Formats: sequence, C-alpha cells, structure tokens
Amino acid sequence: MNADRREAVADLPPSAKLVFVVLENHERLTQAALAEETLLPQRTVRYALEELRDADVLREELNIMDARQRFYSLADAEEPTDDTAVGIASESSAQAR
Repeated sequence: MNADRREAVADLPPSAKLVFVVLENHERLTQAALAEETLLPQRTVRYALEELRDADVLREELNIMDARQRFYSLADAEEPTDDTAVGIASESSAQAR
C-alpha cells in the first residue's frame, strides 16, 4: 500500500510531497503542527492538504474536544473510519450527524 500512496503523490507539487513525507513519520498532526514541522506557511500547508485530499491519500479527523481543529494522517485501507472512542471522529462521520 505504501508504494501505491507514493505513486499517487508522484505528480503533486513539492509542498504536498513534503507534507506527505512528514505525515509518513507521524501518526497524525494538526495543520499548525504540519506548518511547524515543514517550515511552510499555513497557506502552503492548506494547499498541500487539498492536493493530498484530491489524491485520496489523506485522512482528515475532527477533534471533538475542539471542533476548530482537525487532525491529518495518511489514509490506509485497513483503518477504521470512526475512532470516537479516543475522542476523534472522521470528517465523513462528523458530517453525517
């Protein structure tokens, strides 16, 4: 699966590739944490996240403790889509409510 994800980002801009590599090395991060880790401006990180979302390699989770925040991680076919037991919900399940 890792090779499939890398193929999906091969044609993306360098900022999206950098965010992808950082997410490979971390379980999940907020947009602010990604900006800090990559040293990219917030706007560039937001654009990179959009590109990764469009490539279907990004998982976005709502922080139910602070709805202003989202967690980002790399999508994996084996992952469950709802982790409400640990205080987070996937974006799709949060919109269904």
